[in-house]
Amino acid sequence: MSLKPWRETARPHKDVLEGTFKQSEFAADITQVATGTATAEYQDAEQFFARTFITEGMRLLLISVAQRLAGMGGDPVIQLQTSFGGGKTHTMLAVLHLATRKISTDKLEGIPPLLDQAQISELPTANTAVLDGIALSVSQGKQHDGITVNTLWGEMAWQLLGKEGFELVAASDRDGTAPGKDVLAELLKGAAPCVVLIDELQKFFSDLKPGKQLNAGTYEANLKFVQALTEALKIVPNAILLASLPKSETEVGDSFGQKALSALEKHFGRLETVWKPVAAEEAFEIVRRRLFEHAGERAQVEGICRQFCDFYRKNAQHFPLETQSNEYFERMCNSYPIHPEIFDRLYEDWSTLDKFQRTRGVLQYLAVIIHRLWNDNNQDSLIMPGSIPLDDSLVRNKSIHYLPQGWEPVLEKEVDGPKSGPSDIDGRDTRFGSVQAARRAMRTVFLGSAPSARDQVVKGVQVERILLGTVQPEQTVGVFEDVLKRLRDRLHYLYSDQDRFWLDTKPNLRREMESRKQNIDKLTLNGELKRRVSSVFGRQSIFAGVHVFTNSNDVPDDYGTGPRLVVLSPAESYTKADGSSAISAAEKILQSRGDQPRQKRNRLIFFAADADVVGRLNDAARTYLAWREIVSDIDDGKLNLDLFQANLAKKNTSNSEKSLQQIVRETYKWILCPMQFKATDKTIDWEAISVSTNSTNLIQDIENRLREEEWITSEWSPIHLKNLLEQWYFKEGSSDVSALKVYQDACHYLYLPRLVNDNVYKNAISQGLDSEDFFGFASGKDGDHYLGFRYGNGGFLTLDDTCVLVHKDAAAEYREKTKPAPIPEAESPPAGESAGQQGTLGGSVVTPPQEKSGLTLTATTQSAIKKQFYGNINLNPVKAKMDFATIVDEVVQQFTAKLGVEVSISVEIQAKSKDGFDEGLQRTIKENCNVLKFGSAEFEED
Repeated sequence: MSLKPWRETARPHKDVLEGTFKQSEFAADITQVATGTATAEYQDAEQFFARTFITEGMRLLLISVAQRLAGMGGDPVIQLQTSFGGGKTHTMLAVLHLATRKISTDKLEGIPPLLDQAQISELPTANTAVLDGIALSVSQGKQHDGITVNTLWGEMAWQLLGKEGFELVAASDRDGTAPGKDVLAELLKGAAPCVVLIDELQKFFSDLKPGKQLNAGTYEANLKFVQALTEALKIVPNAILLASLPKSETEVGDSFGQKALSALEKHFGRLETVWKPVAAEEAFEIVRRRLFEHAGERAQVEGICRQFCDFYRKNAQHFPLETQSNEYFERMCNSYPIHPEIFDRLYEDWSTLDKFQRTRGVLQYLAVIIHRLWNDNNQDSLIMPGSIPLDDSLVRNKSIHYLPQGWEPVLEKEVDGPKSGPSDIDGRDTRFGSVQAARRAMRTVFLGSAPSARDQVVKGVQVERILLGTVQPEQTVGVFEDVLKRLRDRLHYLYSDQDRFWLDTKPNLRREMESRKQNIDKLTLNGELKRRVSSVFGRQSIFAGVHVFTNSNDVPDDYGTGPRLVVLSPAESYTKADGSSAISAAEKILQSRGDQPRQKRNRLIFFAADADVVGRLNDAARTYLAWREIVSDIDDGKLNLDLFQANLAKKNTSNSEKSLQQIVRETYKWILCPMQFKATDKTIDWEAISVSTNSTNLIQDIENRLREEEWITSEWSPIHLKNLLEQWYFKEGSSDVSALKVYQDACHYLYLPRLVNDNVYKNAISQGLDSEDFFGFASGKDGDHYLGFRYGNGGFLTLDDTCVLVHKDAAAEYREKTKPAPIPEAESPPAGESAGQQGTLGGSVVTPPQEKSGLTLTATTQSAIKKQFYGNINLNPVKAKMDFATIVDEVVQQFTAKLGVEVSISVEIQAKSKDGFDEGLQRTIKENCNVLKFGSAEFEED
C-alpha cells in the first residue's frame, strides 16, 4: 500500500498554516486571564478546554480541586514544580476556568468525566485570588477603588472579598507585617468556596531583602505569611491553594533566589501535595491538539503507522529495539503526524537546555517547522527529524535560539542549505540525491546532538537513531548508512566514534588534516605509495624480482632465475579505453636499460594501476600521511589537543591506513604483457588482463593468470622444443644448434616462448632424450665428432656454451655411424670336458690335443673378460672445473648409462708452498673440507 504524505491526512490550525501565530500567544499569562485581557483561546473557557489535553497529572489535580470546592475532601495545598515550560501556568488556568466558569461544566471538554469520577453532581462557583509574582511589585502597591494595597495578603484579601475582605488585613498590609493564621482562616471562611492561585512566587521573593522593610513587607514577614496561609487552609474545608515553584536554575536566578526557593519549598513541604508533571507520552497529545485542527482518521493513521512498524521489524538490525514492540506502534499513532523520535529528542535532550521550555518551547519550534513544511509542499509520510527544514531562516533561527553562540555557520556549512556539504553530496550522487539522504541525515544528527554536544559523557547519537529519524518505508537503509560514511569523511564539524555521530561548534581535526593534505609533496607521496604497493606482493614467487616504480636503468637486463615483474607508478595507469600512459612507460623500459638497448626483453612483464581508481589512491595516501603527521605532532607536543581529539587522531590514522591498503589492492589490477606474433614484426602488441582485487595472495594470482593465458611457461613438452628447433634453427642444412643459444634467444625475442627459467628448458631436453622422437644432445663438438653424445638414452645434463642439440635424423645417423663392432661369442668346450682340463697361456685358452673316437681337436683362443676399470689423470688447476665436466660427460657417463655398473670417483688434491700456508688459509681450507665431507684433509710440515 502506498504511503500518503502527512499533509493529505492531517490539517494544522489556521494560525499555524498561515504563520500568523505569535510566540507570546503560546505563553499562557494567568494575570491576563484574571483581568480579562487574554486571547480568546486562553480567555474563553470553552475554547481553552477544547484545545487542552487533560494529562494524568492535571486530571488528578482537577479532581482534587473539585472535591475540595465541594467540601468532599481534597488537598488544601498543591505545589506545582516542574522545569521551565513544564505546564504549571496552563494547569493553573484550567483550575481558574473550572472555579470561575460562566458556562455549565458540560460544555467544558473533558470535565464531565472528571466530575463523575469525583462523584460531584454540581460544582459550586468559587471566589478566586490570582497572585502573580511577576506582576506584583515589592515597592509599589496596587490601586483598588482608591485604596492602595501593598502586600500579598492585602491583594489576596481584596480579590477574594473586595473591600470587606481587605479590612480584615488592612493593618497588617499597612505595617508590612504578616497576619496571623486565625485572621487568614476567617478571611478564607468568608470567601469559601475559594481558590488561591500563586504563580511565580519565587520571583516575588527574590526581590525582597532580609531585614529590610519594603512596601510589600520584609522577607521574613512574607515567609511567615506563607506558613500562616498553609496552616489556615487546613481549617477551611472548601478552600484550596495552588502555588507554582520553579525547578530549573534558569528560573531561580542568583544565590539569593536559590535561598528563597529553598525556604519556600520548606514551608510548602509542611502541607503540600506535589503535582505530577506532564509525561512525555502526554506531550504528544498536548502538542497535537494545539497545532493540528485534525490529525487524521484513526484508520488512516493506523495504516500509515503500521507500514512504518512493519518496515522497522523487517530491518530490525538497523533500528532501536523499542521499535519492534506494539507499544511503539501505539506511540506512533498517538503522535501522528509527528514522528515520536522528534518528541523524544526535544523532551529528552532539548529540554535540558536552560532556556528551552518543555511545552511552550516544543510548541513554538514545531509550529514554525509545520508552517514551512506545509508551504513547501513537503511529501514525507511523517514529520521526522530528517524533515526539519533547517535551510529556512526562521526555522534555523528558532533552532539555534536556545544554543550557545557559533551554531549558525555550522548549520549553514555542515547541515542544510544550498551551499552546505550535504547539499553538494546529494547533488553529486543520484543515489543520495533521490532521497536527500545527506541533508536528512545531518538534520537528524543536529537534532539529536546539538543540545548536549559539550556535556554528554557518551557523545553523539547512535546510527540506529539517525536511521530512525531519517529513513521511510520503501527506501533503502544502506543508502543512508553509506551517506553517513561520506559525510564523516568530508565534514569539518561532524565527529564520529564507533557508531555515534555528533556536531559541535569546534571544528574537528579534519580541517587540520585537509590543510596538511594539500601540502603533501609529490616525493613523499610517491615514497609512501611505493612502500604500500611493495607490501602487497608476497616473497615466494616465480619472479626473479618485483620492481616497484623503478626507472629503466634500475631494472636488470639479465637471464635471472625467473621473469621480472615491473610495477608501473600510479601516473602510468591503464584502462581498456585508454592505456597509452601505461604502455608508453612499459615500452620505454622494455626497449632500453638507461642509455643501452635492452637485450633480454622476453624476461619482463608489467603490472599497472587502474586509471579509474588512481585518484582515490592518491587521495587516500595523502589523507593517511596527513593524519600520521598530526599524530606525530601530538606526540612531539606541537599540537595541544584534548584527550578525545588525540585518541580520535590516532584512530583516524589507523582507519586511513587500512583504507589506503585496501585501495592499493583495488587500484593495481592490470597485467601488461608484450608480444610479437612474427619474427618480422617491428611493432609490439600489448595484451592486458586483470586480476581479482579480492584475492588474498596477489603474487600467486598474477602467476595463475599468466599461466592461464600461456604468457609464461613453467612446464614445456619436448615436442614444443622440437617444433621450435625445426621452425627456427634446423633449416638450410643445419643439423645442430647451440643449446644455450636457444634458451638465450627465448629470453631475448618476444615471439618465442617465455620460459620461467632454464630448469624448464633443461627438463624439456631431458625428457626429450628419453625418446628417439625429438632430438639428440652432445656436451660438445669437435669437428664432426660429438662429445658426450646421447640420443634416446636420457640422463643428467649440464647446460653451457659447448652443448648442442642435434636434429633427430642427424642424431640417428651419427649413432649408427659411431656404433662399435660387435664382440664375437666364445666357443663352448666339448661335452664331457671340465674347466679343470684347460690351461692359460698368453691370455689364450689352450686345449691340449687328445685322441678319442678317431677325432682330433684343435686349440682355440678366447679373450679374457675385463671386469674392472681404473683411470688416473692430472688436471690443470686453472681449467679443472671445465676439464672435470668433460671427463664426466665423456667417460663417467659411459659407465653410468649401463645397468649394473658401479662407479666410484676419488679426488686427490695436493698443494705445496715453499713459504708455507698462513693460519687463516689453513682454517678456511679445513672448514670447507669438513663441510664438503672430505675423508682426510691435513696440512704437513714437509
